[in-house]
Amino acid sequence: MAETKSAALHYSMRPMIGARPHILILGSMPGAQSLKMQQYYANPRNQFWRILGTLFGRKAAFESYEQKCDFLKKNQVALWDSIHQCRRQGSLDSAIREEEPNDIPGLLDMHPGIRLVAFNGSKSCGVFRKSFGFRRLKERGIAHLRLPSTSPTPSRYPKSLAEKIDDWSVIKDYL
Repeated sequence: MAETKSAALHYSMRPMIGARPHILILGSMPGAQSLKMQQYYANPRNQFWRILGTLFGRKAAFESYEQKCDFLKKNQVALWDSIHQCRRQGSLDSAIREEEPNDIPGLLDMHPGIRLVAFNGSKSCGVFRKSFGFRRLKERGIAHLRLPSTSPTPSRYPKSLAEKIDDWSVIKDYL
């Protein structure tokens, strides 16, 4: 209990979403660096931008966060988080406590063209499943996938960048 009280309260960022998204990628809660900068996947060690850049054929490095956002919007990919607010010390998903979900069903209502909800890691998927279940997605004809986390934090089943790119490549089937 003392751990929870000393952990800081964090709020997720607004969704990064274009006019007609087909894919919604949900993280859990942005890490400390991302929250401070108000940029999704701001930690340069996070492999998210390299994976998505590779999948969608980007040859050059991104020069700005705005360029990253424009790139995803152009490719009909939206970003948000399963968690609206939580308590957490540091940036690890395992430290998340007292999480409250974002209104993902409301976002899906506003964007009926979304065909896939892709979870960036198991925490995001678990929070969504606990809060909403997958039945509503199935009823709407929306697929869902739990993909390996792009986080630089070692996991129980570590994967190389090439393996993650291969696993994440299935999202292109929903465009």
